[in-house]
Parts: sequence; structure tokens; C-alpha cells
Amino acid sequence: MNKNVYIGIDTSNYTTSLSLCDEVGQVLCNLKAPLPVKEGERGLRQSDAVFAHVKNLPPLLGELKTVLGSVGGKVRGIGYSASPRRGADSYMPCFLAGRVAASAIDLTADVPTYAFSHQEGHVMAALYSAGVEDVLTKREFVAFHVSGGTTDVLYVRPDAERFDIELLGTSLDLHAGQAVDRVGVALGLKFPCGKELESLAATCNEKIPKPRVCVKGLDCHLSGLENLALTLYQKTQNKALVAAFTLDFIGQTLVQLSAEVRARYPDIPMVYAGGVMSNYRIQAILGNRFDNTYFSEPVFSADNAAGIALLCRRALHNNQ
Repeated sequence: MNKNVYIGIDTSNYTTSLSLCDEVGQVLCNLKAPLPVKEGERGLRQSDAVFAHVKNLPPLLGELKTVLGSVGGKVRGIGYSASPRRGADSYMPCFLAGRVAASAIDLTADVPTYAFSHQEGHVMAALYSAGVEDVLTKREFVAFHVSGGTTDVLYVRPDAERFDIELLGTSLDLHAGQAVDRVGVALGLKFPCGKELESLAATCNEKIPKPRVCVKGLDCHLSGLENLALTLYQKTQNKALVAAFTLDFIGQTLVQLSAEVRARYPDIPMVYAGGVMSNYRIQAILGNRFDNTYFSEPVFSADNAAGIALLCRRALHNNQ
């Protein structure tokens, strides 16, 4: 007997991702291939990102086919990331690669296809990883989406197919992931720099300067972090110290933003999603300061297609 499965596709500016989940919402595979970035560079041009996805997709689709065969999977639906956020003004060419892949699969499978935002996928993956998917897809909550392209505070209202997301606050200049990568590249680390910066910070034995963060309501500024971190490096030449300072600055910024959310919405659940939130040091800074908070495991915090597959399953179930 064939097992009903749902495909998720995400083609962000960092990673090509494919995923499968089954009828009960269990993620069966979460396949990823990073986009190559030249040494010393801090990202990719969109044309290069699209080309990299085109190269990554065939072998990943081959792996997906193998998993489908091993589980006896029958594809019931396909979901893909169509844009960074929901909204007519949210667009990046790299997501066209995922749309093309979804359309090609649909020609063979002839099943419903759903377009979601990359942001929705991150939020759903965090709910799944934290074990609160069943609860929080039925009520309103606040999500922090902290990544290379976003440092957003979101009010999330689940509807039958997806998430109705209201932007409550954001970074007014640099995003957290950009700050991590800019400092990391300046320290000689490989882009994207999150994992290496976290490992480097763990070796710091020096007293870390207290971060003086800039938070106003639910908005923040992070451009000063880059300047402060690079000045600290010029003075000390201590890479571990600079790495720890950078991550602590982001952590303390999120603490203040979370405190503001809790002041405005005393009992609302708070979920932390996005690649930057895979950092255990930042998670530890937030720690148990606030009740009713949920964190994702790193594999579901970083770019992935699992949330898209799960959203596809949920949309089809709610439309039956």
C-alpha cells in the first residue's frame, strides 16, 4: 500500500532544500545543498543563486526519488517557496527555481500545488521542531524570524491554508544574519559564518564588553554592531572575543525585543525561527527569561523545506 506524502521545495539565497512529510505530519527527509560562495565574499548575486539552484536541484531530486521509493510514497501535494515574505512587493529571482521544479513535478504527479512564502516555511518548521505544531496552528502567536534577510517580529494568525502574518517590528538597518556574516568574513571565516562564529565564541576566555543595544519599541538597529565588533578586533586582535561580543549583542537585542512583546501581549506564545536562531549561544542568552517560549533545533532553524512540506499537507487536509 502506498504511503501518502507531501513534497516541500525551498530555493533561498543560501540553500537548495527539498523535503518530504507523510500523512501524519512526520518529516521523512530534509535534503539540503548549500549555494557556493567564493572565499572572502559575503553573499551571491541573484543570477548566480539561480544558476546554483539549477545545478543543485537534479541530484537532490534524485535523492528525493530514492526516498520516495524506499517509503512507497504516493505524492499527494507539492508546496514551494514563491517569495521571501507574503506580499506583492516581496520578490527574489532565486525562488523561481523552486517554482519551476514544483511545476515540473506536478506535470507527472498531477496533484495540487501550493505557493507559500519562505518566511512561512521557517515559522512552520520551528513549530514542528519545538513540538507545538498542533497547538499553535490553532491560535495566534508571535514569531521572531531572525536570519540573513530578516530580523522580524511577527504577529501570526493561522488560517485554513497558511499563516496571516503582521509585521510588528524589524531591524531598521542591518539584519542579524548580515551582521554575523560581515563580522565573520572580516575575521577570515567562510560564508555563511554562523557555525564557525559560534565555535569561535565558545573558545573565548576574556571578559566580554557589555553590549549597548539599540531597541525602540519592537524595532532595532544592528548596523552599529558591525562597527563596534570591527573596532574591537582592531584593538584586541582577539577573534574569539569579537565572535562572542557579536553573538551576545544579537542575543541581548532579542531579549529586549522579547520583553517588549511580553509587555504588550502578556500571555502570547513566542516562537524563535530562522537561521540565526540555530545558534545555541543566542538561545542560551534568551534561556528561561520568558514563559511560553519555543525554540527550534538547528536543522529546522536554518533554511529548509520541511516547513513548506508541512504547510502543504495542512492546506490539503483543511481543504478536504
